[in-house]
Amino acid sequence: MYIFAFVLIFFLGTIIGSFLNVVIYRFNTGKSIVRGRSICMSCNKNLRWYELIPIFSFLIQHGKCRRCAVRISEQYPIVEFGTGILFVLLAFHFMPVLSFSYWSYIFFVILYAYIFSLLIVISFYDIRHKIIPDKLVYMYAIISFLTIFITHSTGGVSLSWPSVWAIFSGPIFALPFAFLWLVSRGKWMGLGDAKLVLGIGWLLGILSSLVAIIIAFWVGAIVSLFVMFFFRLQAISHRETRKIGMKTEIPFAPFLILGTLVVFFFNLDIFSLTKLLNF
Repeated sequence: MYIFAFVLIFFLGTIIGSFLNVVIYRFNTGKSIVRGRSICMSCNKNLRWYELIPIFSFLIQHGKCRRCAVRISEQYPIVEFGTGILFVLLAFHFMPVLSFSYWSYIFFVILYAYIFSLLIVISFYDIRHKIIPDKLVYMYAIISFLTIFITHSTGGVSLSWPSVWAIFSGPIFALPFAFLWLVSRGKWMGLGDAKLVLGIGWLLGILSSLVAIIIAFWVGAIVSLFVMFFFRLQAISHRETRKIGMKTEIPFAPFLILGTLVVFFFNLDIFSLTKLLNF
């Protein structure tokens, strides 16, 4: 029964992921996100329904447009598949809530599905444009702030006054990022990262947010070294003189979001991270 439900949730997630791709490509372009048919970005031909089936259309068409044969970005199936997996993980994560309240379970799954959908859009938009849109990150921060007032119990969803630490968990982490942005004039860190961390602090709390940020810096450092090494080799092979170094622009939001997802689903905090390191 649960397996069938999870399969349905996965396919629902891929459909939502397909819509998120539209948001990523159309946001801040002047094009409507909810209106207008999907088109090929190369030949501008309207896509038919069987060309819009999440994941499968990309695979059946071998990653190319049926008309102009131009390669379709791998972002489409990655976002669709990733969203489907995230939705399944959310459905599984909140299973304990289902034991005492069906509607509370639905509420929390939908709430966090919306939050993580915002994070997916922010992540891939930052990868494409090297910037975090204010409208999206503010929306994420506001919803994350509201989550500190929401709890679940045997009586269902309830509102409660959060602790002082929960209220200030966002600013505590956002201010150092904003300071790095200020003193470096945007060279070390973008102001959008500080806004993103504001929401992460409220979403995860102080201990878990610290772990998420640590993971983000670790993974970001490793990936950055690989990227710089790859481009250095590419420059050498093409006998280019341009320098690839620490100023090479690599978006940090995807690493922050990856750290957030890892911590959220594995319930990591600074103490559990210390145990893992000692192990």
